[in-house]
Amino acid sequence: MPETKKSTLALVAERAGVSIASVSRVLNGQPASVQLAERVRAAADALGYVPDASARTLKTGRTDQIAFAVADVGNPVYVKMMHEVERVVAKAGYRLVLSSTGADPQEQIGLLGSLNRGFADGLVLSPLRLSAELVDALRASRLPIVIIGTLPEDVELDNVRVDSMAGIMLAVDHLVQQGRKRIGFVNGPVDTNPGTARLSGYLTSMAEFGLAATADLQVAASDFTYKAGRKAAARLLGQSSPDAIVCSNDLLAVATLKELTERGLRVPDDVALVGMDNTDVAELANPSITSVDLGAARRGKAAAKLMLRRLADPAAGVKRVVIEPTLSVRESSVRAGVGAGQHISPGYEEVRA
Repeated sequence: MPETKKSTLALVAERAGVSIASVSRVLNGQPASVQLAERVRAAADALGYVPDASARTLKTGRTDQIAFAVADVGNPVYVKMMHEVERVVAKAGYRLVLSSTGADPQEQIGLLGSLNRGFADGLVLSPLRLSAELVDALRASRLPIVIIGTLPEDVELDNVRVDSMAGIMLAVDHLVQQGRKRIGFVNGPVDTNPGTARLSGYLTSMAEFGLAATADLQVAASDFTYKAGRKAAARLLGQSSPDAIVCSNDLLAVATLKELTERGLRVPDDVALVGMDNTDVAELANPSITSVDLGAARRGKAAAKLMLRRLADPAAGVKRVVIEPTLSVRESSVRAGVGAGQHISPGYEEVRA
């Protein structure tokens, strides 16, 4: 097989009948006429020429890539966020690079180290846990960073968060209005940011309504997953008899629904159920699950816009955005003939199956 000499800008320019400068301008995405761009790209395709991304990065100082790191890429909440982040940054000419780091802050610290060596222009990060070491690494990073989640007040980074404590309070308020009094709580790990905030919301709202939040009505799953939720729900139902259950996310809620059904308990007649995140799994469940909408898509969109703002103006002041929750009421929390026509509190969104 004859040896093939590597195609170069000069060969592309010769084939297209234009200058090397014109070829460079087109392939680097700079302004050019439609006719010129078509000729250059046709010549590059014919020669199999691929621009050297690393060389372009060294020259421009840009990778045209934004990293998005989450704990679990399989979680539907993060999928919603990812689609919205990608939609916004793609319009600005950036590719989105996805990373699943788990809940271990050390994994995120390692990712930061890699990205700081020039593999991305910015990072959107949604950490479940914030260790002191991770906070130090975030502060020291040269990379523009936007955090989706809770941050200490003294950490000067662009931030989007949701008031999940208020979300739990919406759920409890709704259940109280349905006449429920023994409201159980299936949480995720309490050493995570969402686990801490949601437990606080549960305890606060139960106290406000004068309801007992006894230890037997509370369990913490080892993770925010269906499998962990089955074990946690079984533990809750083995130690108490709630007439309603609030779950820290929809995966835990679906797991709890399964556990209730297998024990012969009817939802919502015997036990009402509310999840969090308002994902497709809540709507597709049978019965469909009432869920607190924490605005995953809105959080993703806000974070992407903050990132583009930061890239355009590195000296801009730090901005923090708070997304307010709403409640989507479905079959799992309203007895037939009771919920229809009843008062829906401000901020609630009624969803009919």
